[in-house]
Amino acid sequence: MISLATSTRKRPPSQRLKNPESSTMKTIFVRCLFLLAVLCIGSLVRAEDIGAVKARMEQRLPQVQALKAQADVGENNRGYLEVRGGAGDAGAVVAAENQDRTVVYAEIAKRTNVSADQVGQARALKIAQRSRPGDWVQDEAGGWKKK
Repeated sequence: MISLATSTRKRPPSQRLKNPESSTMKTIFVRCLFLLAVLCIGSLVRAEDIGAVKARMEQRLPQVQALKAQADVGENNRGYLEVRGGAGDAGAVVAAENQDRTVVYAEIAKRTNVSADQVGQARALKIAQRSRPGDWVQDEAGGWKKK
């Protein structure tokens, strides 16, 4: 037999049961605040990263243009550089440029709800149109030609 005396006696404040609904609401609220903070910080970091990427690309542009003028690199049909000749530092410049283009294409894809590949292919068409005479460009079928 269970005594009712134990269930009706008053407990000290430290042992009283809290309102479970209030506790759940606080937990949800704290989790939402945390998620919001993470999203805000993530978007700020991403914005800074894109700014840094674009700055690196601008600093690298004279090297890329020189390599294109020497016919050491070309623009492929996916929006990336490819080494075409035997210049010593061409590989490192191409790798760095392509890595930054990958970041930019991914960011554009995220904002426009298309794939990064689609962004790169669209960018490749624009790059080919704007290329200087003598630059290597790859057509949509995969063939290389000098513009």
